[in-house]
Amino acid sequence: MSGDGAPKLLAGTGSDKKHLVVVATGDKGLAGGFNTNVIRAAKERINTLIAAGKDVRIIAVGRKVRDGLTRQFGARIVRTFELSEHKVIGMAAAEPIAALIAEEFEAGNADVVTLFYSRFQSVISQVPTPKQLIPAVVDGDAPPIDLNGAVYDYEPSEEEILDVVLPRNITTQVLAALYENQASFFGAQMGAMDNATRNAGDLINALTLSYNRKRQAQITTELIEIIAGAEAL
Repeated sequence: MSGDGAPKLLAGTGSDKKHLVVVATGDKGLAGGFNTNVIRAAKERINTLIAAGKDVRIIAVGRKVRDGLTRQFGARIVRTFELSEHKVIGMAAAEPIAALIAEEFEAGNADVVTLFYSRFQSVISQVPTPKQLIPAVVDGDAPPIDLNGAVYDYEPSEEEILDVVLPRNITTQVLAALYENQASFFGAQMGAMDNATRNAGDLINALTLSYNRKRQAQITTELIEIIAGAEAL
């Protein structure tokens, strides 16, 4: 569906004056640059929008993004969701976020909604990624389907179907981003802990070598003093 009759969640409001930026990080640290990279990417986009005269509101998903954005954009943060409240990331975590996005959009506080999260590429690589949720980004290059002359009637109507599917689509995209984010966090944390363990081992080895050298030097000095004293007698 397109044109004036298209649902707003699909086509948007036709304006881009008001932006809602959803930023997802972790609740915890000790994960290298995982949280910092997403926050930096979000800050760049937010600053660009503000410089262009746009009205920007922020939803913080994760304690670290709240801490990272509060000093500069505290007045723009609508709400913070802490993922540590959930034992397992699932629909229970995604649905309140999606509901707030829909609420902000329906209240006229957002024309464009963008979600920032870390896309899991590998255990050692997590990519900060922006994803536009509203208006929906639809691939226009898909070839048309050949119906061979058949005509289909929808029951219920297309409008009724989209009224149900589009909010679920936002929830599903938020959930997928949370899964990617969680996998990226665990990968980054594992890499950071592995590096910390390796660095600690290298430091222990260096300090042990330094200790042994100083100890050997002290023993040598004491032996020289004993021999020199014995020769003096």
